Amino acid sequence: MMLRWILLVLMFALVLLAVLTLTNVIHISSTKTLDSINELHYGIVIDCGSSGSRIFVYYWPTHSGNPKDLLNVQQLLDSSGNAVVKKISPGLSSYEKTPDAASDHIKELLLYAQNYIPKEKIPQTSLYVMATAGMRMLAPSAQQAILQDLREDIGQTFQFIAPENHFEIISGKQEGVYAWIAINYALDRFSHSQREEDQLKTLESLPSSPGDHQHKTTVGIIDMGGASIQIAFEITDQAIVKDIPASLLSEFNLGCQDSDEDHKYNVYVTTFLGYGANAARKTYETMLLQKHSSDSSSTKPEPIQDVCLPTGMLYDVQSESGHSHKFLGQGDYEACQSALEPLMNLTAPCSQSPCSLNGIYQPKIDLSGEFYGFSEFWYSTEDVFNIGGPYDYQRFHDKAKEFCKTHWITIQDRFKKHLYPKADDARIELQCFKSAWMTQIFHKGFSFPTSYSQFTSAQLVNGKDVGWTLGALIYKTRFLPLRDIERLEEIHLNQMTSSWQKVSRAIDASYLLSGCFLIVLAAIFVYMKRLKCCPRTELPRVASRSYFMTEPDQMEQGLTKSHSYSL
Repeated sequence: MMLRWILLVLMFALVLLAVLTLTNVIHISSTKTLDSINELHYGIVIDCGSSGSRIFVYYWPTHSGNPKDLLNVQQLLDSSGNAVVKKISPGLSSYEKTPDAASDHIKELLLYAQNYIPKEKIPQTSLYVMATAGMRMLAPSAQQAILQDLREDIGQTFQFIAPENHFEIISGKQEGVYAWIAINYALDRFSHSQREEDQLKTLESLPSSPGDHQHKTTVGIIDMGGASIQIAFEITDQAIVKDIPASLLSEFNLGCQDSDEDHKYNVYVTTFLGYGANAARKTYETMLLQKHSSDSSSTKPEPIQDVCLPTGMLYDVQSESGHSHKFLGQGDYEACQSALEPLMNLTAPCSQSPCSLNGIYQPKIDLSGEFYGFSEFWYSTEDVFNIGGPYDYQRFHDKAKEFCKTHWITIQDRFKKHLYPKADDARIELQCFKSAWMTQIFHKGFSFPTSYSQFTSAQLVNGKDVGWTLGALIYKTRFLPLRDIERLEEIHLNQMTSSWQKVSRAIDASYLLSGCFLIVLAAIFVYMKRLKCCPRTELPRVASRSYFMTEPDQMEQGLTKSHSYSL
């Protein structure tokens, strides 16, 4: 009987141990299981430029939890590995007279983008619609009418996070800062992981910081669009920072906390509205028309000679009054450079020297540092000449000079034979002009010597499109890591609590199992001791059934074996 109880106790202990183990396994499994979709976050930026609107879709995983790290923002790719980007024309500013149709312009882009974002993530995806130079040129009333139409219609039609302040016309200064952020982010100049090849720059003490600190050397940028130009580069000398007018200096912090000293930057940035490649061409055409009309020999018939068009090219020009004129290309690249110099207004009064375009102060540039050129700098070097990347003045000059003097018929023939596969009609027509304008702005306007060898024209950096939209999203989402850091801290705390609970459960199970075994051992011990203390006596013999069924004479005869009887 006692043995049976011992076995029952042992079986109970084993069953209890199995239940506790299974509970722990289920708990661990549920803790480690993560929904991969929830690990990614999405953001959309629409660049509403002067010539068209372009949508960009970005994504990023949950923040690392390290306050020194920025979000790991990446451009979303489709199944073929191509960036999820779409451009439509004309620009948003073309709806000046019909603002109610502006939202239809944007809807086409959003319908395209939402096909690449998980449906359950769309209500969590922030949308930013940012207009640039084209919209800045409109009257304030026209600007507000277009923006209001977007705010009302987009919010009603789509589920993206899009409050009113997500629809805006950004200043040229903002555009320049965003472009600067984008390129330095793509080049990993904001991280604080140091490698041997990294160049570090010591920053002097800021009023708000207790001492000097270091970060990687950043690069400067020049971005020439259709309507404007931006230039931006970091200033690390506090003596120079103090001399820069507030309108030309951007002080910002990319960190998730205002007290973060590791991501504070002082950037000189300015924009020149009307100095973009297309706007400059319009200004140049107006200058030629005015010169032609005021010239004493203007009685001679058109076409008007244009040294900035390929030789023999006949080009139609519409004046502001609506009249049509014809220009005839002369194909003289160097004469074109000289003709464009007055458009930069380099003789304007300079109240604080040194100055660049239009009498605007520009600190002396450290020529040992790197600069990157975007948009027109890339198109002018790559689309026709196929020499985008590291810039060499003499090489570019020779290419441009040769192209300009080539007869237009020859250029057209080459174009038809797909010898300029990256160029379209508009690029071929104005390549000569834009090449001259680009070099004049760079060397004459911003005072980079022709021997400068640290300039690179670019569209992609490390495989990433580094337009200003990337920088805008990084800046707009700079506080999001706080949310992720808090969540990770909560998860870490829960994991610590869970781990302690697991340990406690394991300890409890061990104690319980040990207790069961002790009980069993105690029972065995008591049982054995009882046997020793009270040994079993010989049980009395009871006569067998055969005894009572024998005759007396059989007993006397000594019958001792049992026999079976049939009853």
